[in-house]
Amino acid sequence: MNVPEKIARLMEEAEALAEPKLKQIDGRVDRNQWKVIRAFQAHKVSDYHFAGSTGYGYNDRGREVLDLVYADVFGAEAGLVRPHFVSGTHTIGTALFGVLRPGDRLLYMTGKPYDTLHKVIGKPGDGTGSLQDWGIRYDEVALAADGMPDWPALAAKLRADPPKVVGIQRSRGYDWRPSYTVAQIAEMVRFVKEIAPDAIVFVDNCYGEFTEETEPTDPSVGVDLMAGSLIKNPGGGIAPTGGYIVGRRELVELAAYRLTAPGIGGEVGAMLGATRDIFQGLFLAPHLVGQALKGSVLAAALFERLGFDTHPRWSDERTDLIQAIRFAGPDHLIAFVQGIQKASAVDAHVVPEPWDMPGYEHPVIMAAGTFIQGGSLELSADAPIRSPYIAYMQGGLTYAHVKWGVVMALTNMMEKGLL
Repeated sequence: MNVPEKIARLMEEAEALAEPKLKQIDGRVDRNQWKVIRAFQAHKVSDYHFAGSTGYGYNDRGREVLDLVYADVFGAEAGLVRPHFVSGTHTIGTALFGVLRPGDRLLYMTGKPYDTLHKVIGKPGDGTGSLQDWGIRYDEVALAADGMPDWPALAAKLRADPPKVVGIQRSRGYDWRPSYTVAQIAEMVRFVKEIAPDAIVFVDNCYGEFTEETEPTDPSVGVDLMAGSLIKNPGGGIAPTGGYIVGRRELVELAAYRLTAPGIGGEVGAMLGATRDIFQGLFLAPHLVGQALKGSVLAAALFERLGFDTHPRWSDERTDLIQAIRFAGPDHLIAFVQGIQKASAVDAHVVPEPWDMPGYEHPVIMAAGTFIQGGSLELSADAPIRSPYIAYMQGGLTYAHVKWGVVMALTNMMEKGLL
């Protein structure tokens, strides 16, 4: 494959170093795979559940069983799984609009949320139909220096004006901070409920599904409502679109009323042939998430040997797919992302450039040679062009593809005299 000798040698050394962590991930994959299979079996999934529906989609048993399977897998009372969600942001927005009312207060305890949610939150009177435009008050608690919640500041805000919803973003987003483990989220829930017992704790679970053996809506953790995207982890690289909401039954129902209409909720909605792909994607998801995790561990081990800062480090516990790598400047960052694109099976000939992407506040460069447009369980990398210059690599349907992506990224940097 004409891999430069230096890069090939470094790859072998990094893989040998990371071998214990790679085996640990394999064990976790097995247990998550068995959990998914048990949920399919418990709800007697059969081939007739894969049939598509049209029109109103009344009595679509496949859709109903899909909701039950998701709820079971995530340890929740109820689920809402639909191809009608156009993105993770849409799914999260639907959940928040479903449970919040004018005058209510939304408090994000994990700092400023991901860039695409800024417009969902909006500003009072902005005329866009954002949360604040509808009179929902918003506040956030900046993180402490270590990237964890600022507990004293959070306690003060919870006591001064108890919020209706407390938001947690599990993944790091475009920040150099830790993604939160399920155990850490459990501690956040405990802290919130002790001070504001009536608050609804909501989690943006994007990139986190199946990276651990327990999900945030499991009764042992206590999250009330959670949302994620099917073109990320749980779609298994097969679901063509969609999202899911899981949690307490009455809260999921309110979200369903927001998705369709009050009184209709999740009882209608033609699946238009997507049911089989969503079921099969969920079946495959534990294995494919494991492949992506192994690739991220290897990438971290390799870049650490080259002297770059990585977050998480290769030996750290992982709770999402994202591997952050910090570069010295925009040229290194752009060369890395363009190298990832060169490794793609789809659109490898395309050279990504930074552009003003809708929903983002800075120019963004994205490598995404994917079969599903924007499918970030597939190998991709993106970054806002701003200081500090951090690339966020995620996904990889096969471990071998992630290895090749890292090789191509390093080769591209070397050819440009940046390595």
